Parts: sequence; C-alpha cells; structure tokens
Amino acid sequence: MRKTAELRKAEIVATVLYLADRIGPDRVTTGAVASQIGVTQAALFRHFPTKAVLWQATAEHVAEGLATAWKRALRLEGTPIVRLKTLISAQFAQIAATPALPMLLFSRELNVTNAELRATFNSTLKAFHRLLAREISAGQEARELRGDVMPDDVAVLLTSLVQGVAIRWALGARDFDLREEGLRLFDVQCRLLAAIGE
Repeated sequence: MRKTAELRKAEIVATVLYLADRIGPDRVTTGAVASQIGVTQAALFRHFPTKAVLWQATAEHVAEGLATAWKRALRLEGTPIVRLKTLISAQFAQIAATPALPMLLFSRELNVTNAELRATFNSTLKAFHRLLAREISAGQEARELRGDVMPDDVAVLLTSLVQGVAIRWALGARDFDLREEGLRLFDVQCRLLAAIGE
C-alpha cells in the first residue's frame, strides 16, 4: 500500500515537471496536474494537501536528482579540470532531462510567493557553487588554473555560463545540443583561465 502511494507521488511530481515545461510553471494548477494524470483534485490533495507542498516536493525531487548526478560525476578519477568538466556536464545533462528546471529557478510567482521553495533552490545552487569552487581551488594548487582569481569568482563565472546556456536553450527552440554547447563554452572559459607561465 505504501509503495503504491510513493509511486503515485512520484507520478504527480513528474507530471508537475512535464506541465511546467509545456505551459510554464506559473500556469501549472492542481486541476491541470490531476487532469493530466486522470485523477480528481481530491485524490491529488490526499498526497499533497496544498499546492505549496506539491511544489516543495517537486523542488526536493529536482535537488535530489542534481545532488545524485554531482556525486556520481565526482566519483570519476581525473585532474581538477577533468572533474570540473564532469560536474558541468552532469549539470547540463540534468537540465536536458528536466527542461523545466531553468524556468523553475526563475519563476517570479513561485519564488516570490513560496519562500520555502526559493530556499530549496537557493541551497541547491549554493551546493553546486561550493563543489565548483573546491575543484577550482584544487586546479589552482595543481597550477592548471591561474591563481590570481578567487575560486568563488570563477565558480560564479561557471555557474553563470551554465545558467546562460540553459536559458538560451529553454527560451529558444532547443535547436542545439545543450550539453555539447555548454561544454564547448566551458573549454573556452578554461582556456581563458589556464595557468600560463605561473
């Protein structure tokens, strides 16, 4: 019985993400989610008593997926630059698998009216930033990256690169390979930050 409830919750969250991608997160209603699944709103509210709780569960699902992808990426051996690239690649892969993600992060309605949701996304972005900064610092110590730039500043640049490419992909017709384009620009960024003659 419990497993059935968990499967239904997972289906509801997946439907929220599907609709957020199709119609935009600010237009997702509990009625639209229930209709898409083929259940009543009352049935949906048995699993998620409010829309805010539903969005929080969705945010936590996304955050867990990202954290799992980062952990898997960092299990790979390699130089700090290789590990950075693997992290960035994992981030792009998660965005491609969950196309609504960029819109969720920048949904004014969701983030203004739901402080808990905003805190979850903010915490997730900060965790990614910390992982990047750690690998950047290791790259500087290994003299792969120039040492005259703060690791936190480079992490901001890389996070901005990911967000910029993702937004361009999401707002456009998705007419380019997100991961391929993102990694191409990551390589450009790394060449600019390479330690030359240090």
